[in-house]
Amino acid sequence: MPGFELFGDLERKEVNDVLDNGVLMRYGFDGMRKGHWKAKALESELAQTFNSKHVQLVSSGTAAVSVALASAGVGAGDEVIMPTFTFVASFEAIMMLGAVPVLVDIDDTLTLDPKAVENAITSKTKAVMVVQMCGSMGHMDALRTICTKHNLIFVEDACQAIGGSYKGKPLGSIADVGCFSFDFVKTITCGEGGAVVTNNKNYYNNADHYSDHGHDHVGNDRGAESHPFLGYNFRISELNAAVGLAQVRRLPEFIKIQKRNYSIIREALSKIPEVTFRTVPEGGEESYAFLNFFLPDLEFARQVSQSFKDNGIDACFHYYDNNWHYIRKWDHLKELKSLYPISNEVREGLQYLKNKTFEQSDAYIARNISCLIKLSWTEEEVGQRAEKMAAIIKSI
Repeated sequence: MPGFELFGDLERKEVNDVLDNGVLMRYGFDGMRKGHWKAKALESELAQTFNSKHVQLVSSGTAAVSVALASAGVGAGDEVIMPTFTFVASFEAIMMLGAVPVLVDIDDTLTLDPKAVENAITSKTKAVMVVQMCGSMGHMDALRTICTKHNLIFVEDACQAIGGSYKGKPLGSIADVGCFSFDFVKTITCGEGGAVVTNNKNYYNNADHYSDHGHDHVGNDRGAESHPFLGYNFRISELNAAVGLAQVRRLPEFIKIQKRNYSIIREALSKIPEVTFRTVPEGGEESYAFLNFFLPDLEFARQVSQSFKDNGIDACFHYYDNNWHYIRKWDHLKELKSLYPISNEVREGLQYLKNKTFEQSDAYIARNISCLIKLSWTEEEVGQRAEKMAAIIKSI
């Protein structure tokens, strides 16, 4: 999903503004800035992009999840329902707060199965976190209904889905609080960065303070600010924000390219009987950052995955055998391999993973191939790639 493929004069201008005034810190140093506030400007641009009232920039997507959960009051011993298919950052961010990640099955959207969510709710459940993996979304209405029924916080991790939408609303803006990542391999990048998005003023104020050591950011004298509560350092720098400011202004350009490239490949693969595509809920539009499709079985998918690699088709992932994105190989989580003692609440809360199986998730991930859609491909290159992919699948 890399916006870095198309760095240009816009990014250079914004970065040079920061270097010219010499202020890399997002707060303070008002007199030196020459009017440049890149983080504030990026937050304003993102609020318009997501049609949301409040955006708080942070240092990473992982930080965004922790800050979002903390801002909503999630903490020690609380259970947060999350999917088996995501990035390891999801459970890391939950555990950092002393909360317990409760992993449940996905469905053919490759996101949370609402029935699995409903079955996992206990008296300790505090939040449900849908992860909009690989550019698309879960059954948002059903998940919202469950959260409302059980008075749970609805969290939306849209780190891989910027530019997608559901019923006209940008992904990341639909739940009570949303999260984004702007690391080096996201559709738009800050190098490192993330954002918390919400329409809830209390959540926003909490995120604003919590991500900067509890500073209340009242007035223009940082040393005189009060600290309403404890916080930590999840600040983004002005240099990172400057890159993101240029990139977010190019988001429509990036999405247009992704959609063109995605459509060419999908058209070629749609003619193959063995290929079916992930379910996109009615009213949803993908960000076109990935093309996800299913093959008949695990062995078929493994053969296609290996043949893609052998024939120079890069950036196509078979997550069943991937260490980062699927529960199957998260032994460090299952065995709680930590540099420091894990709290008893979390340790006891994660005992279920020692013997838990996820047959439904296995059935989808085993058959799934997920292909990154690059921005740097020419239309001719995409056409050649599509033909080659189709020929490889037909040959298996």
